[in-house]
Amino acid sequence: MASILQIENLSKSFGDLVLLDNVSLGVSEGQRIGLIAKNGSGKSTLLNILTGKEGYDSGTISFRRDLRVGYLEQNPHYPGELTVLQTCFHHHGQMSEEQTLKAKQIMGRLKIRDLDKQVKYLSGGQLKRVALANVLITEPDLLILDEPTNHLDLEMIEWLEGYLSRSTLTLLMVTHDRYFLDRVCSLIVEIDNRSLYTYKGNYSYYLEKRQERIDASNAEVARANNLYRTELEWMRRMPQARGHKARYREEAFYELEKVAKRRTDNANVRLGVKASYIGNKIFEIDRLYKAYGEVKIVEDFSYIFARYEKMGIVGDNGTGKSTFIKMLMGEVEPDSGTIDIGETVRFGYYSQEGLQFDEQMKVIDAVQEIAEVIEFADGKRLTASQFLQHFLFTPETQHNYIYKLSGGERRRLYLCTVLMRNPNFLVLDEPTNDLDIVTLNVLEEYLQHFKGCVIVVSHDRYFMDKVVDHLLVFNGQADVRDFPGNYTQYRAWKEEKSRVEKETLRPASEDKSTGKVRQNSDKRKLSFKEKREFEQLEQEILELENEKKQIEEALCSGTLQVDALTELSKRLPQVTDAIDEKTLRWLELSEWV
Repeated sequence: MASILQIENLSKSFGDLVLLDNVSLGVSEGQRIGLIAKNGSGKSTLLNILTGKEGYDSGTISFRRDLRVGYLEQNPHYPGELTVLQTCFHHHGQMSEEQTLKAKQIMGRLKIRDLDKQVKYLSGGQLKRVALANVLITEPDLLILDEPTNHLDLEMIEWLEGYLSRSTLTLLMVTHDRYFLDRVCSLIVEIDNRSLYTYKGNYSYYLEKRQERIDASNAEVARANNLYRTELEWMRRMPQARGHKARYREEAFYELEKVAKRRTDNANVRLGVKASYIGNKIFEIDRLYKAYGEVKIVEDFSYIFARYEKMGIVGDNGTGKSTFIKMLMGEVEPDSGTIDIGETVRFGYYSQEGLQFDEQMKVIDAVQEIAEVIEFADGKRLTASQFLQHFLFTPETQHNYIYKLSGGERRRLYLCTVLMRNPNFLVLDEPTNDLDIVTLNVLEEYLQHFKGCVIVVSHDRYFMDKVVDHLLVFNGQADVRDFPGNYTQYRAWKEEKSRVEKETLRPASEDKSTGKVRQNSDKRKLSFKEKREFEQLEQEILELENEKKQIEEALCSGTLQVDALTELSKRLPQVTDAIDEKTLRWLELSEWV
């Protein structure tokens, strides 16, 4: 494969903090690379360097001549006065007919519909989807994505997964979504201890080979430590004036010391925080109703939460998942109905908005405001500083100001402040966004053994599979269903249900023995009104198909003014939805013709 990007001996530091130390990496055409590291290790920094948004200290970066690079930032920015439509086509110039059709498909899949809305009025999640559409529409040679699945619902994630898997794009991506990594990437690059390690396989292969590397490194350090003690004794005995051989041995000693003192235990976040006692009564919901105008969140909804229950909440964006959580937490009032919470319940709430820290505070001060000493489940007591070290905050980092922390480090600090209060009921709203995979692995293990209740709202399928016992599925318009299983089981059930429904809608079935179509013997007759409706549907579908064709031809003409382009772009999905709806009814009636 032809090389399109070559990084040689790249180094980058911020003051005394060294993120990258003489790292090298080659990217070949067609490779799909996943970049993994702990928060604060330099993932986003490396992507910013490659896209020219940040400088570096030394080394060389060489791109293939005329290489087109598309970059999705973790927190994208656009001029606030642009509309959604203008933003989706930002920096594109003239587009071909094929590109225009593809752009419409991408915007539809990402549920970008309010095309006239100005960017300044979009939420962070909406803006991320618009930015993702923008970068996909450009069809670059090299696509660089920083956390592309953040703020996407499960349907969008699965569509993007399939889109990237089928494409011939060269991909360099940072994501915490392990199923996404497994199904999209064929090469994993890890930043660890300021160095790069490459694994030629998917995420599952990476886990296996990474553990082999850590085991080998631990063995090397153990051997170095044994020799180090001997050499240290020699260094102490020898006089300062040394011959050539002694100086050579002294230089070798200092190299040995570096290996012996190397950290290879991959210090994990340890989350064995003590949970306070929780009684049998958790919370009871009775006939809950909440709506915003015509959009219903829940209607006549009742539920009794059990002790030690671990519930996952899934559904498309805008179906009311976060509103439901906020009603439970008392942040949003229901229109009617009651939520009765048990007296022993102590919530630990990790919200999408996050804790608002004082930027000028130091990390250690923010934690000490909550508690000077934290008690663990085994009775062990740790100081705030010791507790922070379990969350990968070194003594040096603890005395950094909060404004210096990366986005992922802030989320890790926020998680720390939630868990250290000894809650017995954890409510986690999108906890996986911006957390690194190392932290997620340990958080999953902690939640599996947590002696309390858990509600998790998440689009991370891997995380949900590991943590929850059952799902509350929000389908929109107050359609809320309880599913007894994890996400993968729910997805398999949903696909099977869809298959059965399609089989049911078929007007006739094929006799496998003869290969001929046989009609249903118990077929009823259409009423006069249904016959009229059936005939009208055929005509209406034909007219809508013609309108759709005309709209598509107009959009591809390249002659439309902005206003006309906007109106037709809004009309197209309406026509498509109408065709789908009327076709479904036509199929239903055709079964009885």
